[in-house]
Amino acid sequence: KIYKEKHAIKTNKEGNPLLARKSERRPIHGWLIVNKTAGHTSSAVVQKLKWVLNAQKAGHAGTLDPDASGILAIALGEATKTIPYLTNDLKGYIFTVSLGTSTNTDDATGDIIDKSSIRPTNHEIQEACKTFLGNIKQVPPIFSAVKVNGQRAYKMARMGAKNLNLVARDLWVEELKILERTDKNNVIMKLVCGKGGYVRSLARDLGRNLGCFAHIATLKRVSSGPFSLSKSLSDKFIFSENVAKIKDSILPVDSALKNLHRFECTIEEANDINNGKAIDINFSLVRGADIFVSYKTTPIAIGQIVQHKFYPKKVFRLLLE
Repeated sequence: KIYKEKHAIKTNKEGNPLLARKSERRPIHGWLIVNKTAGHTSSAVVQKLKWVLNAQKAGHAGTLDPDASGILAIALGEATKTIPYLTNDLKGYIFTVSLGTSTNTDDATGDIIDKSSIRPTNHEIQEACKTFLGNIKQVPPIFSAVKVNGQRAYKMARMGAKNLNLVARDLWVEELKILERTDKNNVIMKLVCGKGGYVRSLARDLGRNLGCFAHIATLKRVSSGPFSLSKSLSDKFIFSENVAKIKDSILPVDSALKNLHRFECTIEEANDINNGKAIDINFSLVRGADIFVSYKTTPIAIGQIVQHKFYPKKVFRLLLE
């Protein structure tokens, strides 16, 4: 009886497994690129993965709505220190815009609030897309995690709050175009944008500009920085607890740092950085730009160069090869 109680998997009231105590978790480092299916929250996928691997630390780079699918990039262990670099990178989406109606959530899960019989042509839609390219201002959906007076907007909206004045945010749009017109009411489109973009807001604003109203019918993230769906792992392997398949799919810690300049240091320099010291470096960079230092295949640190010295900002606590 004592043995069973000690080694039994503890569950919460709903019967879901509880995470192990921090002292019992294993140090696992790297990136896992998950192809999330619709119906799961991003947080649920991360927490399930963390439990399956009994990992010490995990986090993701960019939330996907529960009804959205596609790339959910999950960082494990020391890779969590590189999340900001992936978050700031470009992301690609394939989505279906439903023309003629707008909803209070700006997607198919919400209540219809406006209707129109107008159906723009493909040419009109593509011309309207041009006004959304480059640096634009975008107001998040009211059903979003943006905070208003310290509270999440979606919580206030569910409680019936009216006229939530969300502040417009800067957004870089690299690409926006039509891929296919499946029928008069539905258009499949592609978007490539920077940090903080809401595809639901873009569909809403596009519909308004065209005078026909619109909302998102389907949404899939197909790329995130250097990661694509072709190198992703289906979330079915996480929920089926296929540990071997998951571990085989984990990418190196520095996988999200493709856009950073790199410098190869010596073992002595690596030890100095790990001890908090700056190292001499003959490397010319734009002032204020981050640089990634490694020793062979082991990430050492991310930092900046000041007067030919490298000062680390983030040091990776990994065993040197």
